[in-house]
Amino acid sequence: MTRLVLVLGDQLSEGIAALRKADKASDVVVLAEVAGETEYVPHHPKKIALIFAAMRKFAAQLRADGWDVRYSELDDTNNSGTIVGELLRRAEECGVSAVIATEPGEWRLIEALQDAPLNVSLLEDDRFIASHKEFEDWAKGRKALRMEYFYRDMRRKTGLLMDGDDPEGGKWNYDHENRKPAPDAVDTAPMSFTPDETVEAVLDLVEARFGGNFGDLRPFAYATEPGQAKRALAHFVRYGLPKFGDFQDAMLDGERFLYHSLLSAYMNIGLLDPLEVCQAAEAAYRDGSAPLNAVEGFIRQIIGWREYVRGIYFHEGPQYPRRNALNHQRGLPWLYWGGETKMRCLAKAVAQTKTEAYAHHIQRLMVTGNFALIAGLNPAEVHEWYLSVYIDAFEWVEAPNTVGMSQFADGGVIASKPYVSSGNYIDRMSDYCGGCAYDVKVKVGEGACPFNLLYWHFLNRHRQRFEGNPRMANMYRTWDRMDQGKREAILAQAEGFLDRMSAGEVV
Repeated sequence: MTRLVLVLGDQLSEGIAALRKADKASDVVVLAEVAGETEYVPHHPKKIALIFAAMRKFAAQLRADGWDVRYSELDDTNNSGTIVGELLRRAEECGVSAVIATEPGEWRLIEALQDAPLNVSLLEDDRFIASHKEFEDWAKGRKALRMEYFYRDMRRKTGLLMDGDDPEGGKWNYDHENRKPAPDAVDTAPMSFTPDETVEAVLDLVEARFGGNFGDLRPFAYATEPGQAKRALAHFVRYGLPKFGDFQDAMLDGERFLYHSLLSAYMNIGLLDPLEVCQAAEAAYRDGSAPLNAVEGFIRQIIGWREYVRGIYFHEGPQYPRRNALNHQRGLPWLYWGGETKMRCLAKAVAQTKTEAYAHHIQRLMVTGNFALIAGLNPAEVHEWYLSVYIDAFEWVEAPNTVGMSQFADGGVIASKPYVSSGNYIDRMSDYCGGCAYDVKVKVGEGACPFNLLYWHFLNRHRQRFEGNPRMANMYRTWDRMDQGKREAILAQAEGFLDRMSAGEVV
């Protein structure tokens, strides 16, 4: 009996569950570039190009391996525009109604497939280290779902950086060694790739269809096939990993990547296996070519954080991305889409995002995310922005990072306190503050850094919720020690800034 085998654009792995379950001799593989997946948020053109180019190469790889592949290109005149529509078209074409699919990483697609008038069998995506059941078993009965304890279980399960039953070096976490400020210069960069004929065809398509989207399509230098992604991994392990730990939180004008790997997009669409990535990093520690703090920090981001946020996304359910525990309602200002701003840190982070479809985790958390939180921006709009502009953003990984970690909109499921800071943190970890129109040293009055003003404004307006949090007690004690006149001036100046921003003025 012939069945359709759906492979989505972020499931480009030969060992994906649906392909393992299928019969090459009789089943038909369906891959589809569809408008619905490009338009539910205005994706960065580089992101669309990466996925389409990788899909086309994966389809060619499957055909060469003997599979019957029905591939829908975006500009196919018969293209229905949706995943379900293309399944129905291929079902009629092949005279079948049964579909094997690997579970999508977004609730909207899961629900669409479940509602389709076809016999769809969804298989769990077992490319992840923790199954849904393992995460649910871990979460059951816990008062707080903190990543650190989950991470330790993943270390034990994989054996990565373990010395028998103990963590390598005697500690689970070396994060305190990974907070050095920006270096004077960076002596490496991620590996880049020249577009081939397949990629160039996709770039032309994306340029024609999505040239108006936020983001620069060219130059395009991302890997689009597993062999290239493996070369990018080897390059990072050799040249970037040794200093990754020290400077992973640093930000430096003119150095958009520092020692970061840029491998997350490749893992998220299936070009790299996450465990393989971690094993390559561990091997560098074992042979003495990378220090423990760097390797542990890198592995923790993958088997700790990446696995944890996926678990949270499915544990919390379809409505999670729409949570708004702090009732923030202010609209996303135009500066997030490249509009003019006098705040140099935000201008730099957004400009980099526009050019590269990439910013590292501290730029996302402590610059664009921190500002959104202290300014009271609507977390649904913030979530959709992150989902739109970053090349590695898929809802299972992006929503918990944004709604939970960055915006505290889940009310503390992920974070024990909101990640807010004044301008001091950005000044310490970057060179962004030099040359800014605002003065990071000025707390109130002419030229005061908006991060300084909005930090206290946030704490004041949410005092009832947070003043009992032991991790925030010192913040409120500092606020209470200020002269009343100074407090009033800070709040009034912050309100004025927010009013001007909401009115569309350049701030």
